Amino acid sequence: MAAIADDAVARLAEERVDHRFKGLPPDAEGRTVGELAAERRSLFTGGFTTPVLALSAEALDHNLALMERYSAGHGLAFAPHGKTSMAPQLFERQLAHGAWGITAATPAQVRVYRAFGVQRIFLANEVVDAAALRLLAAELAADPDFRLVTYVDSVRGVELMDAALRDAGAGRPLDVVIELGAAGGRTGVRTEDECARVADAVAQTGTLRLAGVAGYEAEIPDADSELVRAWLRRLTGLAVAFDKEGRFAGVEEIVVSAGGSAWFDAVAEVFGELPALSAPVLKLLRSGAYVTHDDGQYRRKTPFNRLPEQGALHPAFRLWAQVVSRPEPGMAYLNAGKRDVSYDLGLPEPQVVRSARDGSLRPATGLTVTRLADQHAFVTLAGDADAELEVGDWVGLGLSHPCTVFEKWPLIPLASADGTVTDYVRTFF
Repeated sequence: MAAIADDAVARLAEERVDHRFKGLPPDAEGRTVGELAAERRSLFTGGFTTPVLALSAEALDHNLALMERYSAGHGLAFAPHGKTSMAPQLFERQLAHGAWGITAATPAQVRVYRAFGVQRIFLANEVVDAAALRLLAAELAADPDFRLVTYVDSVRGVELMDAALRDAGAGRPLDVVIELGAAGGRTGVRTEDECARVADAVAQTGTLRLAGVAGYEAEIPDADSELVRAWLRRLTGLAVAFDKEGRFAGVEEIVVSAGGSAWFDAVAEVFGELPALSAPVLKLLRSGAYVTHDDGQYRRKTPFNRLPEQGALHPAFRLWAQVVSRPEPGMAYLNAGKRDVSYDLGLPEPQVVRSARDGSLRPATGLTVTRLADQHAFVTLAGDADAELEVGDWVGLGLSHPCTVFEKWPLIPLASADGTVTDYVRTFF
């Protein structure tokens, strides 16, 4: 069983370059993506228009290998969250680096994954929409090798799922996991007693099968190391209790899943404490932001800051914008704004300046992005930067929160360290 349809991913290279894809060379119009990649143009002199987002080929390779080693070394299966990139080419590489499957947040994302033949999907959300449940039932019926696991967190939700799946004439049951939440957090059952009631409701259906327990530790209010570990032990304790009660009878493996990109070290530690259960346990980690890392939110929060001996993730994004205006001393304006960069978890960070005169590079010392408009970044200048920065210079920006970067760019150049563009990554938001 292939983890993904390689031929479907390969066909992305046949797409024609046109007005849908910003930042690409205008003279590439009409070429296929594969033809453009084969030209190996320079990001800086090959006709790309600013702003242009680039992915570092070296950083991607490094991050994929590091997370593969970390997961394997801690006995964790891995289903990276695909909502981060919505890029089948990256899914293919994540699966090639040992991922069990890909996590989705919505049925719409499941549709994208299935269009590219992803065979194992963890849907980390409640689904009570009858049309979406019909879609899931149809996918399960069409492919006996397709594995889907999704959340439940209420008796009413179970009733809605059961009714929709029965109306759809679902064949094999849909695997579900009870989502454990935290008071004041996001979704998820709040108490163990209510978890048992939801599990009882699942058992009364013929359309659902209880396969395990799951949750998301980063939504614990004021999450810290102590609170996260305490919640994770509630989660594993719930799995142990349900197993003793025989609630997982008939499943081939028991799913226990958690783990965003900020606390996967705690997940590895607590999941490592799980005793043997009546069936093998799939200890499923779902971190997604690792694939590109960033220069803000995850640079501060990654567990590798606490585990320096394990290695370090490398930021793979850089957005290149140009100085388009210097109307007054101490200020510059770049041609990139909210339509091009993330800003929900921190503003872009100027890192390097490329001179428009001679192509030389220098650190972006003294440059600070203070706010964004739709298409402009407001940059204050201090020290020598005020005299040195010129209209036309390129400024390389580090970005925070990859999830809200990817969504703004439907086709992203993949560039090596010298600026040679070797491929293009297609996203589907």
